[in-house]
Amino acid sequence: MSLLTYIFGILAALLTLGVVIEMLRRGRMRERHAIWWLVAGTLALIIGIFPQILDWLGGLIGVGLPVNLVFFVSIAVLFLVCIQHSSELTQLESKTRTLAERHAIQQLELEELKAQVAALTQKKD
Repeated sequence: MSLLTYIFGILAALLTLGVVIEMLRRGRMRERHAIWWLVAGTLALIIGIFPQILDWLGGLIGVGLPVNLVFFVSIAVLFLVCIQHSSELTQLESKTRTLAERHAIQQLELEELKAQVAALTQKKD
């Protein structure tokens, strides 16, 4: 691996970690969403600093090219992120449906109350 590639890998991992931490700090990302990105950034930083770990791990698992292991782990992390977001989306859809139903009921009750008030004011006149 060339020195430029080595430096680029470390800088990319540091940039990823920096962006995620800054988004957490500004409240633009919640902790439960940042976990996977922090894990991925940390792993990328460790492998960027110690690339021989990837060779050792690839040999241990039996992967022919260590780069294939990087792609597999990356896809696995993205898959877990998708599952997490799908779960949260399902929960949010359920809550939104419940809120819309409650709003519709309250709107109907408000209209009935207005009609009753209008009927009572007409009787007084």
